[in-house]
Amino acid sequence: MRFSLSNDELLATFTPVLVYWIYSGIFMILGDLNNYRLHTKAEEESKNIVSKTTVLKGVLLQQSIHITLSLLFYTITGSDKPTSPQQFSMVVFILQFFVAMVVLDTCQYFTHRLMHMNQFLYKHVHSQHHTLIVPYAFGALYNHPLEGLFSDAVAGAIAVAISGMSPRAATVFFSFTTIKTVDDHCGLWLPGNLLHLCFANNCAFHDIHHQLYGLKRNFSNPYFVTWDKLLGTYMPYKLEKREKGGYEARPIAYTKTE
Repeated sequence: MRFSLSNDELLATFTPVLVYWIYSGIFMILGDLNNYRLHTKAEEESKNIVSKTTVLKGVLLQQSIHITLSLLFYTITGSDKPTSPQQFSMVVFILQFFVAMVVLDTCQYFTHRLMHMNQFLYKHVHSQHHTLIVPYAFGALYNHPLEGLFSDAVAGAIAVAISGMSPRAATVFFSFTTIKTVDDHCGLWLPGNLLHLCFANNCAFHDIHHQLYGLKRNFSNPYFVTWDKLLGTYMPYKLEKREKGGYEARPIAYTKTE
């Protein structure tokens, strides 16, 4: 076990936190953007159970846990022996990135589904995240500490270990994953958003899950919807424009009269 970390390991630990607040801050600077919201501002204020101050404190706690576990992970898995610089290979990086995406998706799908199907885990752990019925960007990591430990930190460590990523590659992977997670909770269907074009798992897909009728559907995050489709938990939806501006993500097989 070492007692010092390399610059790359420190970057892998702290860069995703910085990215989280920069990307969340962009959405805050953009303002309400009523013509692109999946819920009205009035719905956000009336339906969400916790204040933004509480959410801010919860996210900071979550990130503190992530930082601590990341530092511990690299301290335990690192080596005291100096390593010679390795030649970068884009093919290897892309392969590692894809493997990490699949592993992270798999871990998070099954832990997420378990926390919904088990009444004790949902009531005492995962329900904290669902106090945000109308998600917004900086609330993406508003979770119970135990959920942050197993669904995020441990799942991320497993993804890095299995994919064989270096700390530098992990920095890129976790930074992009952070952007994707924030975007999935932003509640805005912005035109030209490449993440919406590239991934079926997006803010509309995840918004369905945050509604009462979707609590046991659309568990996948943050990248693909594969496990939902394979295991029958996928809820198809359509986007409809609201008369007073914005959009509404509505399940195709669901009507408000049911």
